[in-house]
Amino acid sequence: MSAKDKSGQDMSAKDVAGKAGDMAQDAVKQASDVARKQGDEAKSAVADELSSVSSALRKAADEMRSGSPQERTFGQIAESLADASDALRDKDLGTMVGDVSRFARANPMVFLGGAALIGFAATRFAKASADGEGTTPGGSTTYRGGF
Repeated sequence: MSAKDKSGQDMSAKDVAGKAGDMAQDAVKQASDVARKQGDEAKSAVADELSSVSSALRKAADEMRSGSPQERTFGQIAESLADASDALRDKDLGTMVGDVSRFARANPMVFLGGAALIGFAATRFAKASADGEGTTPGGSTTYRGGF
């Protein structure tokens, strides 16, 4: 039994299987490209957010008494976040996934504890964001909550 291609010519089972394999490879490549693009966009958004938080912490440190423990702590945290933001921008997504995977295998308890802490913080942030803003009858936005 043979199939016909678009031009109406007979195709053998081997030709059909080869064509199906090529189509499957193309579909996998397209899906991979889309996933990589979305991952890069998410990575960039996280790096931008880290940079923004770092800037806010630097500004807060600048407004504190020079040399105070709070000023030094905020400055150190701001530097760490800025470094993390730069590293995130510069690293390939696949490399980062590999690094996290190696870390998780080497330090499973630390990884699980960190993941739980991040999940807790994300839940609190999402809840605060959902409850935090509302509109008054006049249409202006008000802040109602937070952490």
